[in-house]
Amino acid sequence: MKNKAAVIDMGTNTFHLLLVEFYGNRFETLYKEKIPVKIGEGGISNRTILPEAQKRAFHTLEHFNNLIRGEQIENIAVFATSAVRNASNGLQFVAEVQERFGFSVQIIDGDREAELIYKGIKLSGSLTDECSLMMDIGGGSVEFIIGNETGIFWKQSFEIGGQRLLDLFHYHDPILPDEVQKLDAYLADNLYSLLTMLNRYMPTRLVGASGTFDTLTDIYLARENGVKSKNKSVFFIPVTEFHSISAQLLSLNKADRLQIKGMIPMRVDMIVVASCLITYILRYMNPEKLHCSTYSLKEGAIAELMQQSGLKAKSDFVQQCH
Repeated sequence: MKNKAAVIDMGTNTFHLLLVEFYGNRFETLYKEKIPVKIGEGGISNRTILPEAQKRAFHTLEHFNNLIRGEQIENIAVFATSAVRNASNGLQFVAEVQERFGFSVQIIDGDREAELIYKGIKLSGSLTDECSLMMDIGGGSVEFIIGNETGIFWKQSFEIGGQRLLDLFHYHDPILPDEVQKLDAYLADNLYSLLTMLNRYMPTRLVGASGTFDTLTDIYLARENGVKSKNKSVFFIPVTEFHSISAQLLSLNKADRLQIKGMIPMRVDMIVVASCLITYILRYMNPEKLHCSTYSLKEGAIAELMQQSGLKAKSDFVQQCH
């Protein structure tokens, strides 16, 4: 196989770039970057990608393309998720991306998205033989996977991502208790199949992937005066500490949330409704801690590239995070 690869994840809120180099049966990260393109902003509820969002997307992809060319990488995988797959002009947008940059974009459905997320989480070293509920809170969709290090027992993608919940419920800042109650009622209506499977499989561990969970980890570590090591791909947050952080997030307006140590500015809006979602899920589980994987979809794509070449995927972090 080629000894370098690039993965672009065009998420609803954030575009991610990951550049890696392969060494036998492992890979090392050459470079990674995330940019808050917010391709779903202003249009996701109307199933469209607005011109301003497209302009931000093209600007970011040009930047990513320059970095990929600088590393002379030819093995490039580009994924588009919820905002693009649900937009009436999604195919037109993808065609223009290909025309401008030569990227062959895979518009993946929720089932495929969940599969890649699982493979990324597995590669991080987050899973054991115990049954886990895995979740990835995107801007457009949320993927839930139940399984362990051996395989997936059940998975489903729900179009209830942070940008959608923000548009539907977060009208006041700080969010009002009444808005939280309406959000909870909405989740009860939309997550019935998940709750059924939680009752069937009874997972004992909750594993969150990337995004919101990265930010929660940063806030928790800042509270503890800890340092987020770049040589780890799994972190832990006691559930009691999560509830404390969540209560703080819900009590503050945006300006005050930005002052929280560890807050990632690009997450400052969606983290409120995302915290409400995690709190809702925790009503149906009783883990002592959240397992937070820094790996998600893009690392899952890397794991697949290695698997296709007959290699057992191993990252540069896995051996250090158990």
